[in-house]
Amino acid sequence: MAYGIRRKAPLRRKLQILRRVSGSSKQGRERFAISVALLLYIRKLKLGLAALARDYCALYATNRRLLNHAGLLKNHVTVEKVENTAPQSYEVRIWCERKGGRLVPILEALEKMGLTVLQARVSCDKLFSMEATAFATAHARALEARDVAQTILRAIENKKKEKKKKKMAIKWEE
Repeated sequence: MAYGIRRKAPLRRKLQILRRVSGSSKQGRERFAISVALLLYIRKLKLGLAALARDYCALYATNRRLLNHAGLLKNHVTVEKVENTAPQSYEVRIWCERKGGRLVPILEALEKMGLTVLQARVSCDKLFSMEATAFATAHARALEARDVAQTILRAIENKKKEKKKKKMAIKWEE
């Protein structure tokens, strides 16, 4: 007999917790009714979560439109030539839309021009941004800051075109 009481005690505790969560104060309420009430409560929570997700997506899309309208999603490249340095050095600042694969084409473009990146800071929080210090190697020709900026912009644009070509190739394979 004592075994049966010990076995039923955890079940009673669980039912008491279910009654508290479901908001029912009646002791005589059946287990089925408690389960149905809990299922309805969980369903309401899921619907509320789905509504929050929709609101977040709408706000994110609005934010993207505003950033695009303000011109912050366009590619911005500024290159400043640092004077009074033995090898030519440049301060490079880049802002562009956050998409995958931006860093490698930029670094490759700098390398093709004969520039070595000494220090770089990259952020991909909301936009892709990069601040770098690059200096010319011994065999590099004299470069203007405008040429470096145009080369970086071309590298970013070529990356966009390559992605579009890959997408088109995938569509043709299907």
